[in-house]
Amino acid sequence: MSARIKRKPAKYLEEGEIPAVQPPPAASPSPRPQVKRIKVEAKDDEKGIKKQYRSCEKQRCPAKIPICFANATERCAGGGYTSRWYHMSAGEHFCNECFDYYYRSHREGYKLLSDWKREWSKNGKTEPNLKTYMADQVLPYWVQCIKPACKKWRSLPPRIHLTREIASTFTCDNADFRAGVCDSCEWPQDPRVNQVLQETWLQLLMTPPLLKRSPAARFLSSYFPDGVGLSPTSVLLDEDKKEELNPYFQPFYQPDEQGRALCVCADVMDFDEVQAFPQFAKEQQMYLAVRNLILALWAINCKEFLTPTKCSQYLLVPGLVRISCTDLLQSVLVFLSKKGLVNTGLLSGMPPAVLEKMPPQQDKVVIVGAGAAGLAAARHLSNFGYEVTVMEARNRIGGRVWDVQNQSTTVGRGAQIINGCINNPFTMMCEQAGFEVQKLHHRCDLVEEGGQSVDSTSDKRVDFHFNAMLDAVAEWRKDKKLSEDVPLGKKLLEMHKNFQEETDVTFTPLEERLLQFHISNLEYACGSHLANVSSLHWDQNEAFPQFAGEHVLLPKGYSAILEKLSHGLDIRTNMEVTSIDYSAKDVVVKTKQGTEVTCSKVIITVPLSILQEASITFQPPLTSEKVKAIHSLGAGITEKVILEFPTRFWASRVQGTEYFGRLPVTDKDRGFFSVFYDMTGNSDKNDGYILMTVISGEAVEEMKKIGDDKVIANCLAYLKALFPNEDVPNPTNSFVTHWYNEPYSKMSYSYIKTGGSGEVYETIADSVNNKIFFAGEATNRLFPQTVTGAYLSGIREAIKIMENT
Repeated sequence: MSARIKRKPAKYLEEGEIPAVQPPPAASPSPRPQVKRIKVEAKDDEKGIKKQYRSCEKQRCPAKIPICFANATERCAGGGYTSRWYHMSAGEHFCNECFDYYYRSHREGYKLLSDWKREWSKNGKTEPNLKTYMADQVLPYWVQCIKPACKKWRSLPPRIHLTREIASTFTCDNADFRAGVCDSCEWPQDPRVNQVLQETWLQLLMTPPLLKRSPAARFLSSYFPDGVGLSPTSVLLDEDKKEELNPYFQPFYQPDEQGRALCVCADVMDFDEVQAFPQFAKEQQMYLAVRNLILALWAINCKEFLTPTKCSQYLLVPGLVRISCTDLLQSVLVFLSKKGLVNTGLLSGMPPAVLEKMPPQQDKVVIVGAGAAGLAAARHLSNFGYEVTVMEARNRIGGRVWDVQNQSTTVGRGAQIINGCINNPFTMMCEQAGFEVQKLHHRCDLVEEGGQSVDSTSDKRVDFHFNAMLDAVAEWRKDKKLSEDVPLGKKLLEMHKNFQEETDVTFTPLEERLLQFHISNLEYACGSHLANVSSLHWDQNEAFPQFAGEHVLLPKGYSAILEKLSHGLDIRTNMEVTSIDYSAKDVVVKTKQGTEVTCSKVIITVPLSILQEASITFQPPLTSEKVKAIHSLGAGITEKVILEFPTRFWASRVQGTEYFGRLPVTDKDRGFFSVFYDMTGNSDKNDGYILMTVISGEAVEEMKKIGDDKVIANCLAYLKALFPNEDVPNPTNSFVTHWYNEPYSKMSYSYIKTGGSGEVYETIADSVNNKIFFAGEATNRLFPQTVTGAYLSGIREAIKIMENT
């Protein structure tokens, strides 16, 4: 349930706000157990008489002689006798006299409490009461001495509000914040501090900690503050808002929102969090306050490691509970860092302060493949102290990321676009590296031979029809079994014919060519002719949250990011792994070059096609179930043609956009050069102007037959037909990719073949004997076919190794 939904939570106060002098409530079927009241006698040294004291009535509270922290009135009992103590925590109480000061309408404190209640009720979802007021406004702040040799906790003087500046500079001998006797690092620490760190202390805490001026408030304005660990009476100052937020970093779902990748629910713990921190499963506010703070700080600045010291400066909450929050913070920071949610990306050399509670790592890990998946796993494990060796068959890193560069432009032979930039790890790494991204526009003008633009009415009509066919396929497959699967191309053609028969609508030749254009785009997305693609599961990843936001182009290419990701890693190129023996305790990895490496774990990140060819032998062999899964996916192929021209003759077609489309002349022409991308960029100092186009579907097989020269000649002929009124020169440079023939790739990206399902991604990803792990885009059911999916699969396998070490 969202923290934006008003509901009355279970009270944290056992006593409520009933004055001590009132009679107890009438008996009920489940009466409250009677609390034994204890009187303690102590000798007054001056008068030689005995004075009565009263212990706290809270069961299991260790305070036998409580001291009132409020000191709100001259009648305050202090450490003396009062008719009743009000329990806040094991170590924090206020007396009945201070209770009367705020509770009685004729007392001065009543107005303070009333004004605070009004302010609380404006934003909060919980009912304000006196104990909440004490926790929010009266409890003293605790702060830790920053001297490494001290680190003692001290209570600030009453009514002194903790700030980040105080928290980051406080020392015991700071004259501005002396709370009486504790004015030296040699003075003993208050014994209550040690009580706070005991497991039972939180069980006696009456109100959850609600942070003041937390950076998380900037992301969570749509929530009730007290539902996400924030104080409803806290207001962010201008200095807290001075740093502009990056719109691509949105770590939290908004109320009632769903379907965005790498978002967390700000008002509830997820399954992994409950498993890691079961003590907060029922009362989650304290964990949420700390977790939301850490994620917010990372979203504000991902260029530096978060450390416990840096984060604790933002833990502004009154009372002893700040000590408990600070202790929890380190564990939560390690947890989020391991999950790859913070302290990740291009950062290397995890600070020792983050790792100090973790045991030293002894495992040696070998990673086969230096693509996005392998480098992600290597960086993540290295940051947590693992000894990692990356073995790459090629003479370069990057895998299927491989860029062509001239002096002003980078063009990817493989991927170059981030599909959905919000919370995308590559958007984050661009921020860390200082790389700009170029927003891609949605408009794609379609051009026919002769240079005419396609009529917008026909374009919209066919676009609607094509999407309606996909919707019809989605409806048809709802009750179908895997054995009933048919090729997507066949099912789309069937839907198209049914529509025409049922409506007597005929398509014009232009509309038929428009339909072929849309089919060509779908074949490009799938990486295969639709005759090979599953109707039931071709888009199975859409059932999971996907990356939201704009699609952006990487002007420097993915290679520039992977180069930075690889810095400092032990990467051995020209090492083609041929066998992996995991039959003994240690794993033995052998290469074609004769190298033999012994390790504890291996992560395989080679492309799906290499696994299908069994280029790497395993001993013992992989299970039949895994081998079947490997062959249930297709190794898709798309190719690119890159042309550099001395003039930008196509400029009129890319005003306000970056690409234009070409209608196929016939269905056999489909797949050749359907979209042209202007890769020139925004620089005024271009040595050449670059167009990039794609070949997909059946056209890939035709391309293999005719050779590069013919491909380029055909492409140039099409361009001349599209721009008959322009002087289309011969290209000064050209390049045609051959992923189908690249010995260590032999594919572009995976797709689900007819008869397959999304589950096979997970089966391929399953580890073997906790020794052999698998990563790569073809192991990522949520984000297949993308560099982002490959990267996240590497992080996923690194997490598996850390959790099972």
